[in-house]
Amino acid sequence: MAVESQYPDYSHFVSLPLAIYPELVNKLINFQNSVLGITEVSKSPTSESKASELFELGIEKSIFINPETFHLTVLILKLWNKDRFEAAAQVLRSVSPKVLDALENRPVSIRLKGLECMRGSPAKAYVVYAPVEVIGGEARLLRACQVIIDAFTEAGLVLEKDANRKLKLHATIMNAGHRRSKNRSGNADSFDARAIFGQYGSEEWGECLLREAHLSQMYVYGDDGYYHCCESIPFPEGM
Repeated sequence: MAVESQYPDYSHFVSLPLAIYPELVNKLINFQNSVLGITEVSKSPTSESKASELFELGIEKSIFINPETFHLTVLILKLWNKDRFEAAAQVLRSVSPKVLDALENRPVSIRLKGLECMRGSPAKAYVVYAPVEVIGGEARLLRACQVIIDAFTEAGLVLEKDANRKLKLHATIMNAGHRRSKNRSGNADSFDARAIFGQYGSEEWGECLLREAHLSQMYVYGDDGYYHCCESIPFPEGM
């Protein structure tokens, strides 16, 4: 039931919000400030030598994710008209009982620790993320995510290439694709993250309870800074 599309842009995605935890957001803010050499006083790199060093490494503020949007992605979608959007919202609502069943009506918590590269290597990084460890085993969470993916696919709302993509839950921290300054070919250059891995490669980012899944709208944000929530379903929070 997956579909093909000539429409270029993704518009929505199913997310598991992590930015609801202030301590996690603060960790990311401190990480970014540390890497960029930003202090509470200066709000900018502390010296010209630091700025020059960051430039040589290909590191700039725009490649860090906004901590207020920190999340896990389950599925990305192209909802290019009102009918597809309304269908997507209905799919998420209707799949809620199956998601709770997949989670065995028990809470699910994750631990974020260390850093890994999605593309490239620390010397030539494009996406740096915090690996996700599901406390007590990942089977329930992966089953729940697959229930969501299957429901959207059966509704004809998922592109074929996305339906066939293996789910890899990860929490993106840096992404060269967000770089404001592109190279001549229009692509984002990699960055040298070796020093970052040396300092933060074993960082304990934190543990958190996954409370809900959102149908999130890209590039639109709520009052809390997180992606606009078009629809949501709860995850279990107690036994």
